Amino acid sequence: MKQNKYDDQGFFDQYSQMARSVGGLEAAGEWPVLRGMLPDLEGKRVLDLGCGYGWHCRYAREMGAESVVGVDLSDNMLARAREMTDDPHIEYRRLAIEDFDFEEGQFDVILSSLALHYVESIELTCRKVYQSLALGGAFVFSVEHPVFTARAEQDWHYGPEGQRLHWPLDDYQEEGLREARFLGHDVMKYHRTVATFMNNLIEAGFAITKVAEPKPTEAALLQYPEMKDEARRPIFLLIAAVKA
Repeated sequence: MKQNKYDDQGFFDQYSQMARSVGGLEAAGEWPVLRGMLPDLEGKRVLDLGCGYGWHCRYAREMGAESVVGVDLSDNMLARAREMTDDPHIEYRRLAIEDFDFEEGQFDVILSSLALHYVESIELTCRKVYQSLALGGAFVFSVEHPVFTARAEQDWHYGPEGQRLHWPLDDYQEEGLREARFLGHDVMKYHRTVATFMNNLIEAGFAITKVAEPKPTEAALLQYPEMKDEARRPIFLLIAAVKA
């Protein structure tokens, strides 16, 4: 299933108003940790899977990457990325993550931000990424945390006065499709456990170098007070691995 929700104009308009869409990487609560998990990008050939607005593509070039390819299925995303990019060394391609097929060893770094939970087969994705990386190349990605994706509702349990009491967890071991509600729209996501993410990387040949479940920084909480509850349960899972 190759979902292209971001070309639904109503959904895209709402997404465009989110803090991370307006403020870029600095408005993304997980960015400080993800940035620290990236390797030295100087002179590297970089691929961004699910590049969206191209924030990470432009960052890679700012850090000295030799070339960057960003792929995304959404025409809306790619149009916005191209509008915001003035760099001949960044190339954007309209392509589903499931369909990417590059030469063996073509890239030194492959990254993906909050896109792989839309992909049905993490096994196939890990194998393709491994093949597309040069020996010693890095794969760094973030997804919605399995604690967050386990229940389709993806919402808090509320008290009688609307207070957030706790985050319910159920059906964690039952992997597969979830029809979640995001920005007032039905969105298809795939739930898989932490073990499944890690084991598929290992079975593809990767050596995992770091795993993180970041919480908002103090600076982010000051700027975006609505993030205060994000420290009560993990919302993101970040993994870094290398092609051994």
